Amino acid sequence: MKLSHFNFDLPSELLAERPAENRDESRLMVLNRKTQTIEHKMFKDLIDYFEPEDVMVLNNTKVFPARLYGNKEKTGARIEVFLLRELNSETRLWDVLVDPARKIRIGNKLYFGDDESLVAEVIDNTTSRGRTLRFLYDGSYEEFRNKLTQLGETPLPKYIKREVEQEDEERYQTIYAKEEGAVAAPTAGLHFSKHLLKRLEIKGVNFAEVTLHVGLGTFSPVEVEDLSKHKMDSEEAYIRKPATTIINKAIAEKRRVCAVGTTSMRVLESAVSSANTLNEFGGWTNKFIFPPYDFSIANCMITNFHTPKSTLLMMVSAFAGHDFMKEAYAEAIKEGYKFYSYGDAMLII
Repeated sequence: MKLSHFNFDLPSELLAERPAENRDESRLMVLNRKTQTIEHKMFKDLIDYFEPEDVMVLNNTKVFPARLYGNKEKTGARIEVFLLRELNSETRLWDVLVDPARKIRIGNKLYFGDDESLVAEVIDNTTSRGRTLRFLYDGSYEEFRNKLTQLGETPLPKYIKREVEQEDEERYQTIYAKEEGAVAAPTAGLHFSKHLLKRLEIKGVNFAEVTLHVGLGTFSPVEVEDLSKHKMDSEEAYIRKPATTIINKAIAEKRRVCAVGTTSMRVLESAVSSANTLNEFGGWTNKFIFPPYDFSIANCMITNFHTPKSTLLMMVSAFAGHDFMKEAYAEAIKEGYKFYSYGDAMLII
């Protein structure tokens, strides 16, 4: 398929600036692939579609406050630094994006905080906006990471034009987040409340946790019409034995295995055995899923509504069927569903 097959007109007012008042009270569109029907529900109605021993696969990555603001030495120009990944904990090397990039060259120093106690030196260029920084800080590694957390802010997507607020620290994080390393939230999971998780647990639904540290590569624009030529950035991912045991048992018993989000789906599809069961996994994945594609593990999926031409839309189109997804998105726009990170949700069964 071609990039142009995934383009559509998205009214700007449907981009969600804020989360729903309560996590599980966002709207839920339910797509039934077998009957090709669409239902309109609330997210908390999700429980009605699951039976005892079904499995939900949750991505337990935790977003860290990846956006910092520093000042360039001598000129004092304000520079945004977006932390992408730590390259070396001993030498405190990080891959980052800088904005405005034209002002930042190798050898420049940036100062952070009112007391300028954290300094970073630019030691390499990686892409047009990408740089490698070495952080200079007189303190232990733990103190250094605490300093980054203290100075950083929640990395809301750029489409949200308002200032980051106190609420975002909690709401741009799933309630089951525990493994720090993501620079963007696995947004399908943002809809789960403690109450809904408890109700699912009481019903007998099982949970399997996987980890995929969401990087900006997930949201990088596709710039080639021929999708087979697009290269995804690699993201760090883990599947431990407890998760494989739960999921493989559900597969053997022909239960519902529901990937909560495109990130959970991607890590599952990165660890498929020759027998179409799930292997343990630890490392990096650059799996890019677009139609046509045969999914091996999950037979159900929860996802948000995605933006035109995004790799996320391509994956869900592969799962639901391209024509059915086009119909669903036309319906979502007509019905005023909210899109993107703080938007509404879709259940595909």
